[in-house]
Amino acid sequence: MPHVEVHLPISAPAAVAWEAVSRLEDYATYMRNVESVAVLGETEDGTRTSAWSVLLKGSVLEWVEEDELDHERRVMTFTQVSGDLDEFTGYWRVDAEGDRASVVVMSVDFEIGIPLLADMLNPVAARALQENCEHMLRAIEQRVTVGS
Repeated sequence: MPHVEVHLPISAPAAVAWEAVSRLEDYATYMRNVESVAVLGETEDGTRTSAWSVLLKGSVLEWVEEDELDHERRVMTFTQVSGDLDEFTGYWRVDAEGDRASVVVMSVDFEIGIPLLADMLNPVAARALQENCEHMLRAIEQRVTVGS
């Protein structure tokens, strides 16, 4: 299964970066490649369901995922429950780097679901997903450092 992981140092405290990462419903307002994210529901234990529409290299990908938030560790894991890809799982994590800086990590595993074309499509999809993740992290960085 292809894997993509992006790390981005941010000049903002981990708590501030985590607030931006965990507010999925705001993504479409400041991430140009995110068309929409809607939180469909949330359980008492912090698991929520969200519906996504994301522009990836000129194509719109849509899916519904379950997100598990661990506010103490600043980790949000996600698992696609339905959507355009065969499998789509991963996590967001915010690591403190002192009092005034952090590192945001986005890690994704995916499967397109077309076995005969996997050798050809997976590297292309991985590059596109890597670029998409980088755009998302840079948008978070810009959002949390504008007021600093």
